[in-house]
Amino acid sequence: MPGPTLETHRLLLRPPAAADFEPWAALLADPEATRFIGGVQPRSLAWRNLALMAGAWIIRGFGNFSVLEKSTGRWIGRAGPWQPEGWPGPEIGWAFDRSVWGRGYATEAATRCLDWAFEDLGWTDAIHVVDPANAASMSLAKRLGAEHRGVARLPPPQDSLVEVFGQSREAWRARKRGPGD
Repeated sequence: MPGPTLETHRLLLRPPAAADFEPWAALLADPEATRFIGGVQPRSLAWRNLALMAGAWIIRGFGNFSVLEKSTGRWIGRAGPWQPEGWPGPEIGWAFDRSVWGRGYATEAATRCLDWAFEDLGWTDAIHVVDPANAASMSLAKRLGAEHRGVARLPPPQDSLVEVFGQSREAWRARKRGPGD
């Protein structure tokens, strides 16, 4: 594996592997789950997407993690750092299988990824790129303590306008400590 395995109370986060392809492809074939991340992808593009994320680990030293449910070992989504060429900043993003929506897994995974990016990767800032119609992800970004920073245009092939939320390492650390600590 080209990167670490991170752990939370309920989740394991590890770099993507070939064994993840079937659930990865199923996620990218779901119109509702992909509505805000570029839309449905056929299996051939889902494979390229998996390879792209795995390759980011080699090239950048980070990329989205495959997220596994500890209790079952089941692949349930992806989350983590992402910053391709031309991106508006270093991002912590997420995408999960609809069967686990509403369980707090995205919050749990994103929180662990923010900790890792700030402490281990040395990031001083992190953003969350959100489709303007994705109220659930905007709400999650705010729960993570991110502030709305405005609108940005993603580079081609996305070439779309997005809402950008973000936080500094100092703000993240202060939030984790809490007032008066």
